[in-house]
Amino acid sequence: MTAAGPTTAENPWPVRTVTFKIAEWINRLGAVWVEGQVTQISARPGTATAFLTLRDASADVSISVTCSTQLVRGMEPPLTDGSRVVVHGKPSYYTGRGTLSLRVDEIRAVGVGELLARIERLRRLLAAEGLFDPRRKRPLPFLPHTIGLITGRASAAERDVLTNARGRWPAAHFRVINVAVQGTTAVPQVMTALKTLDADPDVDVIVIARGGGSVEDLLPFSDETLCRAVSACGTPVISAIGHEPDTPLLDHVADLRCSTPTDAGKRVVPDVAEETQRIRQLRDRTRRALHGWVDRERRLLDALRSRPVLADPFTPLQRRADEVTTLRDRGRREIRSMLANEESAQSAIRSRLTTLGPAATLARGYAVVQSVAEDGATSVLRSVDDAPPGTHVRVRLVDGAVRAVVTDDDTRERR
Repeated sequence: MTAAGPTTAENPWPVRTVTFKIAEWINRLGAVWVEGQVTQISARPGTATAFLTLRDASADVSISVTCSTQLVRGMEPPLTDGSRVVVHGKPSYYTGRGTLSLRVDEIRAVGVGELLARIERLRRLLAAEGLFDPRRKRPLPFLPHTIGLITGRASAAERDVLTNARGRWPAAHFRVINVAVQGTTAVPQVMTALKTLDADPDVDVIVIARGGGSVEDLLPFSDETLCRAVSACGTPVISAIGHEPDTPLLDHVADLRCSTPTDAGKRVVPDVAEETQRIRQLRDRTRRALHGWVDRERRLLDALRSRPVLADPFTPLQRRADEVTTLRDRGRREIRSMLANEESAQSAIRSRLTTLGPAATLARGYAVVQSVAEDGATSVLRSVDDAPPGTHVRVRLVDGAVRAVVTDDDTRERR
C-alpha cells in the first residue's frame, strides 16, 4: 500500500487507502457488550455466517451483526424478531463493500427477570426525578373537542375505546393514529404520533391504548424516552395499556391511568345519559327552589295584606282625619277664647286709659292753658306767675281751643 500523505486535488487518496485507514482505526477498537432487539434474522442452512440486525429499543438506530450460523441456531429459546438480547462482539469494517458490522461471538437472551429488574431501576430513577408526582398530573377536560388515540391498527384496544366512548357520548370526535404497539418500531412510532397529536390545537386529550400481552410485548411502554416524552407533553395523556395487573411505567407518568382500553373509553368522555339525568335533577331542584321561594313570598304578602292597616287602609286614615279635625276645632276654640280674653283686657285698659286721660278731664269741665311764645311754641301754665300781663295763652277745652291775652294783674287770682 502506498504511504499516505497530505491530500490535495492534485494528489488525492485512492479509495483503498481510505477504506484501509477506516478499517485500521476500527480494528483498534476493543470488544464490547451491546444490548438491543434482534430483527431481520438470516441464518440459512448450509451457510457458515448468519446475518441479523440489532436495533436500539428507544431510537431509530441499528447496526448489522454477523455471527456463526451455529451460534444462532443453538439459542434457546430460538431467536425471533423483537427478541431482547445482549451480544458480545468486536466492530469490524469490510473494505470490499465499505460496510461496518459487529462480529459477535456470544449472544445472551435477556430474561424476564432481567427486564423487570431494569424496569424497576428505571422506575426508581423517574420517581426520584419527580415524573410520578401527583402534583404534575393535569386534569382532563370535561368534554374534549377532539380525542387523540394512539393504538394498533384494527386492534381490539381501538375498538374498545371507540365503542365505549361513542356509546357514552355519540358525538365524540377522534383522531386515530395507528402505530406498532410492540417490537423494535413501537417506541419511535408512538413518539412520532404523540408529537403529532400534541401539536394539533384541536386535540384536548391523548389516549395511548394497547391490549394485554407478555412483559416483552409491553416493554415499549416502559421505555425511558417514551416516558419522558409523555411527561413533557403539553396535552393531558391517558394510559390504557394491557389489563388490570399490567402496570408499565407509562401508567405512572401519564395524567390518568386506566386499567383497560375499555375503561379509557368510559372515562375520556362523560355519559350523555348521566349528564341528561343530572340536568333533569338540577332543573327539578331549581323548579322546587323557585316554587318554594314564590310560595314563601306569597305567604309573606298574604300576612302583610291581612294586617288591619293594609286590609282596610282608609279607616286609619279616616280616624286620623277625625283626630285632625277635632284638634283643629279645639285649636280654633282655644284661639278664639284667648282672643276674647285679650280683647276684654284691652277694653278694660282702654277704659282706664280713657278715664285717666286728659280728654276725660276736659270733659268734666277742666281746661288746659298753654302760653304761646312769639315763635309759636307752647308750654303748659302751671302757675299764675308764669302768665304776666300781655302773655298770649291758648285755652284747650273739650271741644276745641280758644286764645286769650292776660290783661291785668288784678285779673289774676291766687288760690
